[in-house]
Amino acid sequence: MSAGPGVLETMLIALATSLVTTVGTGWLVMPRLEARKRRIMEMHQARDQFLAMMLRVLSACARLRNVEAPDSNDSGWTPVMRERVGVERARWVKQLDEATEWMVDNMEMYGVTWPSNLLRGLIGNYVTTARWVMVSERQDDRKAELLVELTTPVWQVFGSRGWQRGPLRMARAQRRLEASIEEISTEVDRQNDASAAVA
Repeated sequence: MSAGPGVLETMLIALATSLVTTVGTGWLVMPRLEARKRRIMEMHQARDQFLAMMLRVLSACARLRNVEAPDSNDSGWTPVMRERVGVERARWVKQLDEATEWMVDNMEMYGVTWPSNLLRGLIGNYVTTARWVMVSERQDDRKAELLVELTTPVWQVFGSRGWQRGPLRMARAQRRLEASIEEISTEVDRQNDASAAVA
């Protein structure tokens, strides 16, 4: 049996359609998909870096809170060990400074990538307050304590799996963050009042 003219014509039309679709997709659609893929990857990398910085804040704070600065009058510490512990604590404070600095300087890369105003506001409030805590004149131990209070509720929202991030958890995290910010503001107001009274 030989193929009739209708079958050959149908096969040529199918071949031409396939060729046009493949070439058209390669020329028109693929460049857009590649550009979009790059932007999405950059967004996720920025989010991952933000989470890494929050984790660094929590870890450095835990180390600072667990390893107290040795008292110069404590005979249980040798001068060498006092110096070594002091160097380690200074390194952890530097890690906190670098992490909060990165979060503030790069907020436009990751802050706007979350889909709701609540999440973006949570990030903005957290990042700016954490940075102000770091640049304040507080003692390092107090900074670590405040940074843990600020970071924990935000970590519970952004460090969790998407399916764990429910409206109740986000609302609770927002209330805890706002309470911590209020406490920090009140503490600053008390310090300013005390400074004004001395002057």
